[in-house]
Amino acid sequence: MRVLLVEDERALARAMQRGLTAQGLLTDVEHTGTDGLDAALTGSYDVIVLDLMLPGLNGYDVCKHLRAAGVWTPVLVLSAKDGDYDQIDALELGADDYLTKPFSFPVLVARLRSLIRRQGVDREPVLTAGDLRLDPATRQVTRGDDILELTPREFGLLQFLLRNKGIVVTKLDILQNVWDSAHDGGENAENLVEVYVGYLRRKVDQPFDTHSIQTVRGAGYRIVEDTG
Repeated sequence: MRVLLVEDERALARAMQRGLTAQGLLTDVEHTGTDGLDAALTGSYDVIVLDLMLPGLNGYDVCKHLRAAGVWTPVLVLSAKDGDYDQIDALELGADDYLTKPFSFPVLVARLRSLIRRQGVDREPVLTAGDLRLDPATRQVTRGDDILELTPREFGLLQFLLRNKGIVVTKLDILQNVWDSAHDGGENAENLVEVYVGYLRRKVDQPFDTHSIQTVRGAGYRIVEDTG
């Protein structure tokens, strides 16, 4: 699941990015309304967290431009402005939820997951490869009748592979979509991908004598229907 966070308080943005990523919500950060709007228009996000008081365009204008452009990604406004009319204006311009600062981080995560679930039926179905199933809404992974316990990073890796089932994805593709969109690769980063692919295989393939996660030598990885 991908989150776009548009927040000009850099220390807060870094802390939120770390916390959301730890919860399995891969988070990109922009610090101005203009950059946030560009990212929201060109990127593929499940939900947007949007401050109101931003340099460039304010959050109201960002939301207004998004809806005018036909982008209906759920938007949660996160702002120190706590007046009734501030909230009414944001909601009437197309925001889906509003949370005031200071805020409870667990409440923020719960609200984001709720917004994503509301879109889940139309936006992302259960992902499968044979009897391996990943439900983005409930974050449950099963192999046949067995429930698999994955870490947030393992879940994100499996989700990315399943979204691209049958397609070879490079280590750089994985780094940029499961770790950080700014990753440019490098030997250490590529080794990290190999390590996590190994972790994932030990949970989704080896106990079941399957080989759904394949290494394509010199190219990357792909997930396919079960091969025993």
